[in-house]
Amino acid sequence: MTDSYTSRVGDHSPSPNGYANGASPSLTQSNNAGISPVIRKKLMGYVGFANLPNQVHRKSVRKGFQFTTMVVGESGLGKSTLINTLFNTPLYPPKEPLPPSAERPKTVAIESIGADIEENGVRLHLTVVDTPGFGDFVNNDDSWRPIVENIESRFDSYLEQENRVNRQKIVDNRVHACLYFIQPTGHSLKQLDIEFMRRLHTRVNLIPVIAKADTLTDEEIVAFKARILADIAHHNIHIFQAPSYENEDEETLAEAEEIASKIPFAVVGSDNVVDTKDGRQVRGRAYPWGVIEVDNEEHCDFVKLRQMLVRTYMEELRERTNDVLYENWRSEKLLSMGVAQDSSVFREINPSAKIQEERILHEAKLSKMEAEMKMVFQQKVQEKESKLKQSEEELYARHKEMKDALDKQRADLEDKKRRIESGRPLTPEKNTTKNRRFLR
Repeated sequence: MTDSYTSRVGDHSPSPNGYANGASPSLTQSNNAGISPVIRKKLMGYVGFANLPNQVHRKSVRKGFQFTTMVVGESGLGKSTLINTLFNTPLYPPKEPLPPSAERPKTVAIESIGADIEENGVRLHLTVVDTPGFGDFVNNDDSWRPIVENIESRFDSYLEQENRVNRQKIVDNRVHACLYFIQPTGHSLKQLDIEFMRRLHTRVNLIPVIAKADTLTDEEIVAFKARILADIAHHNIHIFQAPSYENEDEETLAEAEEIASKIPFAVVGSDNVVDTKDGRQVRGRAYPWGVIEVDNEEHCDFVKLRQMLVRTYMEELRERTNDVLYENWRSEKLLSMGVAQDSSVFREINPSAKIQEERILHEAKLSKMEAEMKMVFQQKVQEKESKLKQSEEELYARHKEMKDALDKQRADLEDKKRRIESGRPLTPEKNTTKNRRFLR
C-alpha cells in the first residue's frame, strides 16, 4: 500500500523501515537557512492514517445525519408528490380534494414533516418544510416574508444552541436546500418568482425546478430553461451550483457538468407504478399516448435532481449552508448586536507575506513622513519669503523716507546758500513790524 504525507525534509529515498530518512511521518525538520518548501513524500510501508476516511464513515454512520429541505411553489404543482418520489417514502399522505366552497388560507402557512429513513445501515433524519398557500393570492407582495422569517428563526435556534454551555447535542434544523417550483408556462419567470429568489438566495441553497414538465414539449423545455437562466443571471441571483474539486476523475467531472447542464430541472413526480407497453412496471404517469417514466432520463430530469440533492451533493449542501450561508447570517447578526472581532485573530499568517506586508506598510509610512516633511519645509520657506518681503518693503519705505528728508535738507541748504550769496540775511528781522506800528 502506498500512502502520502507532508514533510519538510529533503527528497531522499525511503529507508527499509518505510519512512523517509528513518523518521516518523509526523516529524518536521528545517534547515538553518530557513523553512524549506513543503514536499510530498511517498511511504513504501503501511502506517495507518489512510484509514481516517473509514473512521469518519464509521462515526458518521453511528451518529446519523440530519437534512432539511424546503419546497416552495404555488398549489397544484406537485410538491408533495415529488418529495415522496425523491425519497421513495410516503411522507405526505394522499390529499383529499377540497370542496368548492372551501377557502384557501389567508397567510402562507409553514408546515414541517419529519421522518427517520434508513438505507443500507445509514440513518437519515429528514425534515421537509412545506409552504402551502404561497402565491395563491391576488396580492403576493409579502408572501415571501414568512418563509424568510422561518429560515432565519432556524438560524437563531442553531445560534442559541451554539452559545449553550453544553453543546454535545446540537440539533441542526437549518434549511439545507430549497426546491423552488416554477409553473410550466414556457415564457419566463414571473415577478413573484424573481422576488422570492432574490430575497432568499443569500439564506438558503436555491434549486429551481420546472414542475409538471410533461405539459411541455422538448423544444419548449429547452427554450424555457434558457429564459429562466437569463432572468436569474440578469437579476444576479445565486442558485446552488455543484462544486468541483481538484484531482477528480473524468467520470466525476463529466457527471458534474451533466448535472449543471440540466439546471433548472424539468421534473415529473409520481409514486404510482404503471405498466408500459413492453411489459415493464415503472414509476410514472400513464396517458392515452404513452407513459411518462419518472426514472427515465430521456423523459425528465428527475434522476439528475436526485443525484444533486441526495446521491452526490447532499453533504455539499449541508456544508455550504453551515460554512457560507449561516456564517454570513451569523456575522450580520453579531455585528447588528454590536459584537465586533479583530479580523487578524485566528488568521493563518505566511511569514514571507507578513514580511512583504510590513515592508509595504513601512514604505507607506516613510512616504507619508516624506510628504509631511516636504509640506512643512514648503510652509517654512513660504513664511520666510513672506517675512523677507515684508522686511524689504519696510526697508524700501524707510529708505524713501530718509531720501525725502535728505532732499529737503539739500533744498534748505541751497536756499541758505543763495541768501548768503545775495547778501540777504538768513533770518528776517523780528522788530520790523513793531517799528512800523509805532510810526503810525
